[in-house]
Amino acid sequence: MGFQALSLKGRALRLLAGREHSRAELERKLVAHETEPGELARALDELQAKGFINEQRVVESVLYRRASRLGASRVKQELQAKGLPAEAVAQAVAGLQATELERAREVWRKKFAEPASDAAGRAKQMRFLASRGFSPEAIRRVVRGEDD
Repeated sequence: MGFQALSLKGRALRLLAGREHSRAELERKLVAHETEPGELARALDELQAKGFINEQRVVESVLYRRASRLGASRVKQELQAKGLPAEAVAQAVAGLQATELERAREVWRKKFAEPASDAAGRAKQMRFLASRGFSPEAIRRVVRGEDD
């Protein structure tokens, strides 16, 4: 049991060395390596107690890596997919919504640089921003070139 538990912890630490992972992500990735019931939970409990697994760091990591390129709804989906607590997700998304318009404008500027000349071009720009998860209000304002 000792060697296998170390092996599960080792696998978890290897994943955590690459990037922050939530407990739910680690469970999903490591459950196939569990040899006895409860073994994975014990290993993850120990790592969590030592601070190797930290949900707040996972939230901050996702925000740092993704917020500049994605709208609040896409970031929310990614946070939810990681199995993070609903309260932490809601708090992170509330912060993103305050900067949604300026982030959408920056993503639009990098991709298109200038307003579309016709309806088809505007529709293409709107679809692009929508695929990135920006709000309909922010998309409309950016594509029409409205200021704050």
